[in-house]
Amino acid sequence: MSVLRANCPSCAAPIEFKSGSTIVLVCPFCRSAVARTDRGLDDLGKVAEIAESESPLKIGLQGEFKGHKFELTGRAQLKHELGGFWDEWYATFSNGWVGWLAEAQGKFYLTFYQPLPENSKVPPFQFLQLGQVVAEIPSQTPLMVTEKGTATSVAADGEIPYKLTPNERSNYADLSGKDNVFGTIDYSENPPWVFVGQQVSLADVGLQDAKPAERTARRVSVGAMSCPNCGGSLELAAPDKTERVTCPFCNSLLDVNQGNLRFLNVLKPSPSPHEFVLPIGAEGTFAGDVKLKIIGAVVRSVTIEGVKYFWHEYLLYNPKIGFRWLVHSDNHWNFVEPINAAEVEINESFGKTTAKYNGETYKIFQDAPAVVEYVKGEFYWRVEQGETVRAVDFVAPPLMLSQEVTPNEINWSLGTYTTNAEIEKAFGVSGLPKPWNVAPNQPFTGGFYIKAGFVLLGILLLAAIFMIPLSGFSSTALSQQLTLDPTTSQTTAQTVFSQPFEIKANRNVRITASAPVNNSWADLDVDLVNEQNNEVESVDIPIEYYSGTDSDGSWTEGGQSQDATLSSLPAGKYMLRLEGTWQDFQQPMPVTVKVEQNVIRGVNFCLSFVLLAILPFWNLFRKITFESRRWSESMFNTSYQLSVISY
Repeated sequence: MSVLRANCPSCAAPIEFKSGSTIVLVCPFCRSAVARTDRGLDDLGKVAEIAESESPLKIGLQGEFKGHKFELTGRAQLKHELGGFWDEWYATFSNGWVGWLAEAQGKFYLTFYQPLPENSKVPPFQFLQLGQVVAEIPSQTPLMVTEKGTATSVAADGEIPYKLTPNERSNYADLSGKDNVFGTIDYSENPPWVFVGQQVSLADVGLQDAKPAERTARRVSVGAMSCPNCGGSLELAAPDKTERVTCPFCNSLLDVNQGNLRFLNVLKPSPSPHEFVLPIGAEGTFAGDVKLKIIGAVVRSVTIEGVKYFWHEYLLYNPKIGFRWLVHSDNHWNFVEPINAAEVEINESFGKTTAKYNGETYKIFQDAPAVVEYVKGEFYWRVEQGETVRAVDFVAPPLMLSQEVTPNEINWSLGTYTTNAEIEKAFGVSGLPKPWNVAPNQPFTGGFYIKAGFVLLGILLLAAIFMIPLSGFSSTALSQQLTLDPTTSQTTAQTVFSQPFEIKANRNVRITASAPVNNSWADLDVDLVNEQNNEVESVDIPIEYYSGTDSDGSWTEGGQSQDATLSSLPAGKYMLRLEGTWQDFQQPMPVTVKVEQNVIRGVNFCLSFVLLAILPFWNLFRKITFESRRWSESMFNTSYQLSVISY
């Protein structure tokens, strides 16, 4: 690699252009931006010093991407128009590649210059729309516009591969694609430059062992931070990222500019009580033993059909992973993480709007302007009371997919329902207020009992089906007509005996008796007598049948045939002893008796089915009620009231 050595045109100090692609070098002695041209070196002006952060990256660090080694040889620092800074590190590859490793809010994006096809142009900045797919850019996946903005070049170090002009403002658009594909359109050039790459982790680029460098530049100290309104001392948890902070002493909202505080206004009281149940500064441990610190809290609201609903949001911070949120609404909790907007698909069909993410379908729950009512602590953007975004929530319990839209940015996040017990464990607290109503993404806890109950019912049904052929079919042991002779009164009984018959073991016995009663009755006592040991099993079979007509028409009651069933009896030879009384005692009473075995009655099956069905059907009823309560809180409840069981 050839090295161009020269003297700084501003201070005459020796400087070196190590990379052939370098256009501008920041003089380490006088901070001048020195441009290399075909006529020599030009002094572009002084460049501010980098506002140091907790970044693990530094100039000179070496890494590897897709088998190609690179070195970080330059750093540009840009300021967002709404506040906040991000860094872009110039990566010089050993094979001649030139890449940019951007670092923003704890995330890293590696991109490379992407030439456009011949006669292809990206849309002008003013015509670019959020959510628009820029089909003109070649990419493995469609790239969607997720942010439009204006950046200001505020600082730089090392070598830069473009003509950097201090404090130059330029428009840009950030693009997202599936599988972490990322792109940027830089409108500072004409035609615009396009950069395409992907979101990466430090491990992806061989920098997993990189640690935050020891910075000797400015650090915000506690003693230097004093409220310009009341003089109270302030301490920032993320001094290099904070854009707004509130004074806990005088309730002032302050602007933070590299450690310099400027009074903006005294916060107005929130229309809803803003006593936060978790304090600023509290630390919680979440999945993966990640510690996150509460650095800010917000009261937000939406107004639906004239009613204002409030909730609280806690801003969590860890230098290694960036920012997360805890949302507290109706004493329900959600842990919220940012996700790639391009991974979300919106579908509208049959009047219903759904979103699909990571293979899961989410139903729309709310779509309303969300307003900042009150703030406390520090924030990485220029928060204001009255700040409004369009907030759209989709639910698939226990998850909530949320979209926030501003005129210049689309953000998507994924919330996971978290119980009070989990929050208390994470922060080491107790006694959090109990939730009320049903949260939009609160999971129904009885689903296991519904599934398990129906599985058991299915097993019972299969068992009943298979038991029929295994146990055999019913058989008739006796079918005989007997006659009871006339008696002297209705209370005088007559007795007759049947012919002998065989009974088999381990099979139930059903005795059926039929008599031609008509508007009369017959009461039969039937004894089943074992001829070997004279043991007797007795059953009573009353028969009565009545019919007639009245003002409502004809009617009947009872029947001319009745039966009784016994459980299995010992095998052997039996006979029936029939003793009867009947209403028309002066007339003989013919009685037909029938003895059957292995009769399928289904009583045990029905009892078992009823008992097993109690649990799943009770929980199914609870689920219907639960889902109805959930969707009663949604502005789209009429669209989904018929599908509450689908979760």
